[in-house]
Amino acid sequence: MTNATTIKHWAQREAETYRNGNDRPLGGYLAAMGVYASAVTGVTLLGRRLGFRAPQQITPWDVALLGIATHRVTRTITKDAVVSPIRAPFTTYGGLQGPAELHEEVRTDSHVRHAVGELLTCPFCLAQWVATGFAAGLVFAPRAARLVAATFASVAVSDFLQFGYSAVQGKE
Repeated sequence: MTNATTIKHWAQREAETYRNGNDRPLGGYLAAMGVYASAVTGVTLLGRRLGFRAPQQITPWDVALLGIATHRVTRTITKDAVVSPIRAPFTTYGGLQGPAELHEEVRTDSHVRHAVGELLTCPFCLAQWVATGFAAGLVFAPRAARLVAATFASVAVSDFLQFGYSAVQGKE
């Protein structure tokens, strides 16, 4: 047996042991991690080549702004009905989940489709990707990144005010 074959068999055994009889798309997860790592590496190298540098400092206000914006963007991508055509190749409609949000089931007919479906339906999972995009924005176009982040943060604040207003209306 060659080293490559030995490693492949070892990886397959480890994956089966890990799955423990469950449907876990480890190959899809590896592909997603590879895409993420390649994108971060590519953006970093491009930034260096073009002479862009990371900000001298990230203020607490930047963290708060980007955190709130990341929250809103990930909820929009993972739950909003208008974005469902993007999720459709990886999910099936499962009904309403909450105010203006959908519940979708992840398709499991391929490991990649399953892994991407999990990413596109989980705001916690997608947050890393979105936050990385905002971080890149602070390097390449900080004013535009802050403007986009402020827009989505404003929507998030509005959402919470809408829920508060609805709660007050329900108590009267």
